[in-house]
Amino acid sequence: KIALRKLRRFARVGAAEELDLEGTIAGTARQAGLLDLQLRPERHNAVKVLMFLDVGGSMDDHVKIAEELFSAARSEFKHLEPFYFHNCLYEWVWRDNRRRHSERIATRDLLHTFGPDYKVVFVGDATMSPYEIVSVGGANEHWNEEPGAKWLARVCEAWRKCVWLNPQPEEWWQAHGSIDMIRRLLEGRMYPLTLAGLDAAIRALR
Repeated sequence: KIALRKLRRFARVGAAEELDLEGTIAGTARQAGLLDLQLRPERHNAVKVLMFLDVGGSMDDHVKIAEELFSAARSEFKHLEPFYFHNCLYEWVWRDNRRRHSERIATRDLLHTFGPDYKVVFVGDATMSPYEIVSVGGANEHWNEEPGAKWLARVCEAWRKCVWLNPQPEEWWQAHGSIDMIRRLLEGRMYPLTLAGLDAAIRALR
């Protein structure tokens, strides 16, 4: 959570209802000691985040750290839109993992719903068969008409501030060809899900 706070960009919006202490002191000094109470809009976190979380399969080993990240992000960002996927991004995602087969959301709809000012954070171990990334019909849970790589490319084009957080220890990455493939699709913006990795990812998102 401490690392996530580095991403915060506070905006002054809304009604003037928070005491501006520095402004009050300066205004009072200008008024020769007469109290000049200054108010300002309350601080809000203006960062907008789309978070895509990989669930199931090998990600079962990383549930705890993924849940901790999501919990921290939910408390940190007023504008957080979470979605789930499995292994690689395809033509649909879902918000409720219990209803993943009945309440799907078209990925194409997301591309037309959320503006380019959103920042995208993928959370997943990127550990899968390479076919799941590059092949039509390569997905292991359904028949995908288009390769996952094409959907990832569309997301990266729609939202230029896009990173991938990987809970898999970085020293293991070279053992999985799929990790390198995903990393290249995100133009190198894959980071380990550690404090140092979060720090680097946040710098990229800025």
